[in-house]
Amino acid sequence: MIPLLGFWAPLLTGLLLFVLALSALGAYLSVKVLRRTRLERDTLVNEKEVIFNYVQTIADTFTESETLDPDRILDRVLYHALRTTRTGGGAIYLIDDDNMLHAHAVSGVFPPMYSLKNNLGGLDPSVLKNEQVEQMTRSTPIAVGEGLVGQAADFGTPMLVSHAELDPRVPHFDSSLLNVRSLLIVPMRFRHEVMGVICVVNRVDGVPLTERDQSLLQALADQASLSIYYARFRAALDEKQRMDQDLNLAHRIQQRLLPEELPDVKGLTIDAFNLAAQEVGGDYYDVIPIDERYTGIAVADVSGKGVGGALMMSICRSVLRAHAGRNPDPASVLREVNRTMIADISEDMFVTMMYMVYDSQTRELAMARAGHDPTLILQPKEEEVIRRESDGMAIGLVESDIFDDAIETTRIILEPGALVLCYTDGITEAMNERQEEWGVGPLARILVANRTLSPHQVLLNVRERVLRFVGGMPQYDDMTLMVFRVEA
Repeated sequence: MIPLLGFWAPLLTGLLLFVLALSALGAYLSVKVLRRTRLERDTLVNEKEVIFNYVQTIADTFTESETLDPDRILDRVLYHALRTTRTGGGAIYLIDDDNMLHAHAVSGVFPPMYSLKNNLGGLDPSVLKNEQVEQMTRSTPIAVGEGLVGQAADFGTPMLVSHAELDPRVPHFDSSLLNVRSLLIVPMRFRHEVMGVICVVNRVDGVPLTERDQSLLQALADQASLSIYYARFRAALDEKQRMDQDLNLAHRIQQRLLPEELPDVKGLTIDAFNLAAQEVGGDYYDVIPIDERYTGIAVADVSGKGVGGALMMSICRSVLRAHAGRNPDPASVLREVNRTMIADISEDMFVTMMYMVYDSQTRELAMARAGHDPTLILQPKEEEVIRRESDGMAIGLVESDIFDDAIETTRIILEPGALVLCYTDGITEAMNERQEEWGVGPLARILVANRTLSPHQVLLNVRERVLRFVGGMPQYDDMTLMVFRVEA
């Protein structure tokens, strides 16, 4: 028995040691798996906490005020991005209307993602301060596809550079402030469209950025993209509402310029209409009693749009009325109007006007044209319309000496039954779906065909024909028309 025991003893000892080794290995593997599981759990918990904190922060931002500043949202996003990745600097670039990437948010020490050779402006790179570096980053856009930032935006894929000092794609600088050790860029995507990128550099603990950091930052970027899209949408909606209010105000101002009722003029029957377009064009018409003999008649159009155009037409109306009552000569009145307005009218604005003075004793119509469309006149015994043109330039376009020399008064005696038609270019330039303008020809033909009708009926016929011509095509200028007939 003893020899037999001696034979099995080494074998049993080896087997026992093998079992113990397997147990130790199993315990080691269990601990390793447990650590890995805990690490993955901690990662998921961390990611969940990051997203939860971000969503809560953005929700607070959205409820703090009625208006949203997208750049303020980006500052919040970047704060969470740096906190999530434990990095010392970062920036958020968005693709703006010029299809360039602009830094809308910068935080911490974030080196420029381009060479500084042409961007220093005489500054020494070795003594740059963080504020100067941030200003250069904000003021220098990056083209889509240019460098790592541009490539991440172009391809919509993340860029992880764990050891930036070994990568030639990363800009390198002599200044320690601008030294990049590791770099991470993730795209901000909404509905498969890249809106911009989030870029972070240099973990504060000195450890290179990892794929886990990339996963967390991408999750944050995906959530942020929705917030930024909604913030931009809200900002655009607010801007549209402000523009609508501006246009509504301009429309009200413009409508108040037009007379509610045209005054009775001895020997004339007058009617007019104004059809506002989607944008306010600043059309204006007026009938100004001068005295028992003379009556001023004006049709005008200001080049500016919106409130500015309506206010300019309001000024023009006041100046015209102030001078019309003292002078029956149209050219002289327009000279005074231009002389008064030229000092205050902006360079991108001018006013065209047809100003006429009717003499009820002689039936003479005196006319002066300040760059406006010619007046159409149909005498009762004529078959062709007279298109009365005269020299003149728009009000506010040139200095007084040039304007005074250019403007002139022309005169014509109107026979009883004569029809006179004045209009703005919104009538003749009305456009249909084939991009064709209505023109002056149809106006003249309607005038001839309707020579026996009242001015009101002529207006109705013109309006009906114009609207039928344009169909459903939206118009971008007001339509104004005035017709008057000399009574027997």
